Order: sequence, then structure tokens, then C-alpha cells
Amino acid sequence: MTLARVFEELVGPEAPVEFAAYDGSRAGVPGAGIRFDVRSPYAVSYLVHSPGSLGLARAYVSGYLDVSGDMYTALSTMQQVFSDVTPGDRLKVLAEVMRDPLLRAAVTRRLAPPPQEAPFSRVPSWLRHSKRRDAKAISHHYDVSNTFYEWVLGPSMAYTCACYPQDDSTLEEAQFHKHDLVAKKLGLRPGMRLLDVGCGWGGMVMHAAKEYGVKALGVTLSKQQAEWAQKAIADRGLSELAEVKHLDYRDVAATDFDAVSSIGLTEHIGKANLGSYFSFLHGKLKPGGRLLNHTITRPDNLAPAMKPGGFINRYVFPDGELEGPGHIQSQMNDAGFEIRHQENLREHYARTLEGWCRNLDAHWDEAVAEVGEGTARVWSVYMAGCQLGFEQNWIQLHQTLGVKLDSDGNSHMPLRPDWGA
Repeated sequence: MTLARVFEELVGPEAPVEFAAYDGSRAGVPGAGIRFDVRSPYAVSYLVHSPGSLGLARAYVSGYLDVSGDMYTALSTMQQVFSDVTPGDRLKVLAEVMRDPLLRAAVTRRLAPPPQEAPFSRVPSWLRHSKRRDAKAISHHYDVSNTFYEWVLGPSMAYTCACYPQDDSTLEEAQFHKHDLVAKKLGLRPGMRLLDVGCGWGGMVMHAAKEYGVKALGVTLSKQQAEWAQKAIADRGLSELAEVKHLDYRDVAATDFDAVSSIGLTEHIGKANLGSYFSFLHGKLKPGGRLLNHTITRPDNLAPAMKPGGFINRYVFPDGELEGPGHIQSQMNDAGFEIRHQENLREHYARTLEGWCRNLDAHWDEAVAEVGEGTARVWSVYMAGCQLGFEQNWIQLHQTLGVKLDSDGNSHMPLRPDWGA
């Protein structure tokens, strides 16, 4: 049985894609906007030994499987055409595949994962988020190339969910609005002190300093981020107010901050460590100080916080764990914060990822030259897949605002939110 026939057996002959294989077989709709090319029998080996998204990702990242056309459209189309495929269908097709000597030889050989897969050993959960391992995990994801991130993220260098004030707002306008929304929720005013944990390339730190006259300290475990941010701070004449350090947040010695922002860091903390994390941040604040926690969440807490064998954990966010918004809020509350506001920006993150995907496509050749084709492929499938995830409510993004009450129980908050939309 040819690979094209295998494809037809699984999804039918009228699937709205074009399919081509190394054996010369063809299937699907000629000239369709999406085309899949199986370039080696080793693609089938990855699919057999790692069924589902991980096997597909390994085949694609390694170059044994090619996708032509928009990646987001390709993934959403695959989701549709494979929706009715049952485990029994897969077993039947595998039996046919094993009759082909070339495919049988490939399938019986278990390939090593592509080099882009994080070589992290499995450890007990209580060891997962040690300072050394956290630094290694952050470096795997963020120390790719500042130039690469400049192409993907755009001038804002903000690698977190934007907030679109208008339907036609640009990505840059939305990232500015996100930083401004955080600043307003925190009640920033000239002369205040802000701690931004997991500060990335310093976007929030520089926004607080430039737009609000706040003395802001940002910390990140990525050395490349810290170096880029410090140069950007100097270039923009903000050195008297803004600073970014290459430092674990747990090693921040300063205290009595007026506000703390945590934008995209909670995902890296680990479920078992959330209580101590929020307690630590509570201890860094003055009475009346506010914490704005901005984090990817999941719709419920019914499944494990992390999928150790999943694509995201192996290729993108090693050791990353997601919790439901209620659990995040409870942990903040138990650490001493009074919860004052919460909102879900799920649709905004889908739109943010759409912008990043567009940026990567526009700089594809330069990105491949900068970081290699395998890494560029990881980012292409990861961002497009996450866009689908936010659109279809597999994952969410919540901002939760908490305040540290003073000794008399005063919140020093306005009676009604004063930060607008």
C-alpha cells in the first residue's frame, strides 16, 4: 500500500489538502492551499513510536515531513480531517504499513528525537524547580537569539499576551496597551518603586519608568534578555529609573516595593511552589502595595498541570505547569493578598500569536539562517498550535490583581476600578 493510499484510508480521498510522498504517490486535492510532503520513511517511524502531536512534531522538526502553506491553517485542517480517525483505524493502517519492506525497516528503528528537543532528565516534582534547573529551563527557551526574537516579537520585544484596545489595533499598539493596563491596575505614580519578576526584555520596566516616572527593577533568569534590556534602557535614557538584572527572583534582596508585576512567570513556578511564590512576593510589598499576576491558565484543574511527554514540555517550556484561574487566585489569597480584580484575555492571546506567526513568516529565511531550520520549525508549529489552543479554549490567560492590606485592613484601592478597559 502506498503512503497516499494510507492517507486516503485514514481521512478519505476528498480531504481538502494535497498529499505527496517520497514513494511518488499522491492523494488529496491537487493545488490545495495546504500540502503535506512525507520526505522519508523515518517520518512514519516518528509517527508510530510517538503517536499524536509529538510524533508529528518530531517528523516536522527533523525535516522528514514538510508543510507548505500557512501553518495555522494546516493545523486546523488536520484537526478537522483526522477528527474521525479511531485507534482501530490506526492499527489497521499500521498493519498495512508493515507489509512494505522499506517502511517496516524504518518503523522498527526507533529514532532519537531531533536535537531541538530539550534533553531534560525526569526528576521528582519536588526537585523540578530548583534554581539550577529553572535557570536551565529558562535558558533553553529564551536564550535562542535576541535577533530571532526581534523578528518574531517586533519592536516591543514583549513575549506575553498583548491586550487589543480596538479591533483594528496593531500588535505594537496592543503590547503598549497591555503594559499600560498593568501599570494602571497597579496604580503606578511618579516616585513609586516597582519589582517586575520574570521581566523578559524589560518592556514593563521601561514602560513604568518612561510613562509613569517609576523606579523599576526587573529580574530574569535569561542572560541574553538581561543584556539586551540593559542596553535598551541605556539607549532610551532611562538608566536613572530602570534596571534589569540577570537574577533569580528568589535572590532579590530589596523590599518595600509599592508594586510587583509578574507577567508570564507563574507558568514556570510549578504547582507545588505557588504558595511560597506568592508569599515571597507578598513579603516584598509595602502595606497597600499591589501585585498584578498575568499568566497562562487552563479552563479547569481536572487534568495534570504538566504533560511530561507533550510537545510543549519537550520543545518549548520544559517543566512548565498550568493551573486553573481559581487555583491561582486561591494561592494568592492564602498568601495574604486580597483579590480585587480578575479577567480573562484568552482571545487577545490568540490574536497576539497570530501577529507573531505573521512576523516569523515575514522573516522566515533570516530566522532559518539565524537559529537553524529545526528551531524555526519548532516556533512555527508551536505558535500556530497555541493560537488554535486559545481560540478553542484549551488554554486561557488571566490577569489577577491582589493587594496587601495595611494593619488596619485598609486596601488603599479606589471604590471602583479606575484603569478602564
